[in-house]
Amino acid sequence: MDAYDTGSDASRGRDEQEGRGAPDQPDQPDQPDRSDRSDRSDGTRTGSEAAGTGDGPRTVTAEPRQVIVAPRTGVSALSPRYQVGAVVALAVVAVAVCAHLGLVFLHVAPSNTLTKQHGEAVDEWVFPEFEQNWKLFAPNPLQQNVSVQVRAEVSTADGAIRTTGWYDLSAEDGRGIDGNPLPSHTQQNELRRAWDFFVATHDSDDRPVGLRGTLSEDYLRRIAVLRLDRNDAAGPGGVVERVQYRSRTTNVEPPSWSGEKVSDRPAYRELPWWPVTAGEKEGDAA
Repeated sequence: MDAYDTGSDASRGRDEQEGRGAPDQPDQPDQPDRSDRSDRSDGTRTGSEAAGTGDGPRTVTAEPRQVIVAPRTGVSALSPRYQVGAVVALAVVAVAVCAHLGLVFLHVAPSNTLTKQHGEAVDEWVFPEFEQNWKLFAPNPLQQNVSVQVRAEVSTADGAIRTTGWYDLSAEDGRGIDGNPLPSHTQQNELRRAWDFFVATHDSDDRPVGLRGTLSEDYLRRIAVLRLDRNDAAGPGGVVERVQYRSRTTNVEPPSWSGEKVSDRPAYRELPWWPVTAGEKEGDAA
């Protein structure tokens, strides 16, 4: 019998030595070569383990990671030069706000050493735009309507002098406020506060009391020039030479259940004529 016959014991023994014909061992799947599992420096892996199957060696390339950088906003988005400018501007605004709050606090605070030494500087800053008062909480609030009116003496283009009619400045402000959900501070307070400032710094003969009285006249006169220019009171070629104020005061009618009786006749207060300065004629009233 041939030694290499498939049925011979010699052939069976050789097959067993080579691991190809063991009758008692079931077929085993191919085991991946663990030497192929190592990661390479270029980001790839080889072998069936890298591919996830046992079909043979494959090469898988790892995708590069994407790093998302958030965009810079605000001051940090500016160049260094503009960042310095923004910081300086913010510092100036902060100093101005702190100085303003400090001066207003000294104005409303009780008399102290600072207000005694620097009271004039505080008043120059606060009056008249930033004056503080407590009339809202007064036990006897205002019960009158005060209307402020103004007229002008105008030199016309042909050299004549004419006097305008009365312009009701309070009524103009009222029309600007009525129905407006966000009226301007100027329409609400400029004229009213200026008139209160004048009344508080003048005697019954309309003579100023101290330097604040003169300041209140300058303030009212400038308001008059601006408002008259807005209404084109001078006309083409005309120039406002003098202005005059008056107030019209009427009592608020009391409720019917109070039994109180008040006069319904208006009371007028006419101020003297004030000459307009050369700078105000040229548009420097602001």
